[in-house]
Amino acid sequence: MRRWLALLLLAAPLAAAGTRPLRVLIFSGRNNHDWRTTTPFLRQCLLDAGRFDVRVVEEPAGTTAATLAGYDVIVSDYNGARWGAATEQAVEEFVRSGKGFVAVHAASYAFGGLPVLGEHQTRTNIVEPAWPAYGKMVGAHWTTTPPTGHGPRRVFTVKRTAHLHPITQGMGESFTISDELYRNFALEPNIEVMATAYDDPKFSGSGKDEPLLWTVRYGGGRVFHTALGHDLSAMREPGFVDTFVRGTEWAATGTANERPKPAARTRLLVVTGGHAYETSFYSLFDGFDWSHVEGVDQAFRKDVRDQYDAVLFYNLEQTLPDASRRNLRDFVEGGKGVVVLHHAIANFNGWPWWYRDVVGGKYFLKPESSTPASTYKHDQDFVVRVAAKHPILAGISEFHAQEEAYKGLWISPEVKVLLTVDHPAADPPVAWVSPYAKSRVAVILLGHDHAEHEHPTFRQLVGNAVRWAAGK
Repeated sequence: MRRWLALLLLAAPLAAAGTRPLRVLIFSGRNNHDWRTTTPFLRQCLLDAGRFDVRVVEEPAGTTAATLAGYDVIVSDYNGARWGAATEQAVEEFVRSGKGFVAVHAASYAFGGLPVLGEHQTRTNIVEPAWPAYGKMVGAHWTTTPPTGHGPRRVFTVKRTAHLHPITQGMGESFTISDELYRNFALEPNIEVMATAYDDPKFSGSGKDEPLLWTVRYGGGRVFHTALGHDLSAMREPGFVDTFVRGTEWAATGTANERPKPAARTRLLVVTGGHAYETSFYSLFDGFDWSHVEGVDQAFRKDVRDQYDAVLFYNLEQTLPDASRRNLRDFVEGGKGVVVLHHAIANFNGWPWWYRDVVGGKYFLKPESSTPASTYKHDQDFVVRVAAKHPILAGISEFHAQEEAYKGLWISPEVKVLLTVDHPAADPPVAWVSPYAKSRVAVILLGHDHAEHEHPTFRQLVGNAVRWAAGK
């Protein structure tokens, strides 16, 4: 089965310089579905596309024409009480005037004069008078003869039926989704169906291709309807995301830009071992294509230069077999990136090439000649200050951290210090980049526990360091 050819762009740039982002207002706050998770996801999908400025209102009643005047499109993730005559008239006039409207999943059920079944058991069989203009605006309404509804949730294939429409042009023929498959809509005659799915009788289905995505003109405005998106799991399917984003853009403008393929994600190898840590550490790598290995020997038993762009060390180890040592050295000297995080500064005390040339720093686990052992002290309050200009520091300013302090390290005079602290229990540099010419090497001494793992500035710092080390 062929997939849609156009997939979600997770980090698209904004439209060309000088182009105003499209302004979207999402109506939410009541639904017989979990709007508390779906509405934020819809908002983020649009923001990630890079062409939208999005606001959310959880009490649409009271919205006026003046409120709507600055927006290009309304997205409805709403199914609950009527909005009142003034708001409903304002919405109708907004769309008729040439603006857009998008109805998501249960929003097609709203205002049809049928019972709304339980908003998490708080609304049961509540019947609101029908709003006939709404059904005409979204292109359909639910009926009892034959009954509109759905069978059990299942995996099914959504098939494109419109090939030249801006929403679907250039896409493949189908995509797969796990969702509810709505059947027996009472359709308005002027809709243009974008995609359908076969409602198999073995699931008590209608035995027909049911329309799920369509557009409709309402006055001078444009409306996109998607019956997909029952919950967050369904919305995360690429087919839902891409059609929703494209449909919203079309409703706002009458066009839908072709989205480029997503940029390749940074391939990161994360190495732990030899030191305890909190599992909050893993959350640092959300958004990366990352693999986790315990122990440097396990990580570099083979040549991994073709598999990863960078390696992040959060381990504490001293020995490494010769074969793994050669592979690690080949990785670094092959131009791959290195991030040394927190206690990993104490790795390989007996390997000068590592601590002197690559890392540019060493934590002494025990006294060496006239040099005493380095020290650590938990739960110290730091004011972390920016000491240089560097891509790793993009968006980073002075911040407060409660950290484990390290003191008595050897730090090469050749490093470029990025962050410093002024604290009696710590050496001043707490982040630097190494002068090592064959690789991009970043060292961050912060990151002891969840207090830092969950700190927004620290998370951005680590993300920046990984992307810089990987050459991204």
